[in-house]
Amino acid sequence: MTTSPGGQGEAQVLDTSDVLRRHLGDRRFALTLPRAVALQVLHPAIAAALREHTPNRLWEHKRRTVGGMINIAYSERDLRSVIRFGHEHVKGVDAFGRRYHALHPELFFFQHATYVDTLMTSIDTFSGGITPARREQLYAECRAWYGRYGISDRHAPATWTEFAEYFAGACAALPPPGADTLALRDQVLRPDAWTPRRLPGFAVRALLHERARELLDAPLRPGDAAAFAVYARAVRAGSALRPRRLRYVHQARNPL
Repeated sequence: MTTSPGGQGEAQVLDTSDVLRRHLGDRRFALTLPRAVALQVLHPAIAAALREHTPNRLWEHKRRTVGGMINIAYSERDLRSVIRFGHEHVKGVDAFGRRYHALHPELFFFQHATYVDTLMTSIDTFSGGITPARREQLYAECRAWYGRYGISDRHAPATWTEFAEYFAGACAALPPPGADTLALRDQVLRPDAWTPRRLPGFAVRALLHERARELLDAPLRPGDAAAFAVYARAVRAGSALRPRRLRYVHQARNPL
């Protein structure tokens, strides 16, 4: 891992051999994104921002934002100014009357954390998993990836174990859905664009974090677990046969 000069300190550049780059641009991560997005819309501030800026285009918005996020991990360029420009105007009041700003470090890190959790879930579910040592390495690389955004990392746990504790607490603290969350619920559970639209309903429910299932009233139905086990095996087998140009999103094949 190396560094490149930037306007606010130094931005870390990830090595091409990193575990993160091996998995983040894989379409199997994109397939798993309902897990992250469900937790995001349960956060009142994120839900308010999504409803205001993308009321009927949630998954088209995620196609763009996740694509940009992947660019940051794969690019050799310092893209911190892009993050600030794209988020500076995202502010307002959530459904509970609290003011928010997308660049607030605690809020920004929670959103990043949902992607880290989803990446780990994707690897465990669709790629056969990784060893504890590789998981710790991947989390360290996720911290370096976060460092490339130019947002304070004071909320970022130092180790995977500490992250798991942080994330469990953050998810447990999510409140019952407000009006913004409820307005986005159906789009989360039935993706209508990009890679996640390929997911059958049972797969979306199976991928959700248990807290999201509870708060969004989307419990596993009889047969969901068995159907998803078959589906996950099919995804693993199919991916093994695909060339890189089909297995990776274009941001990972042709980084900036």
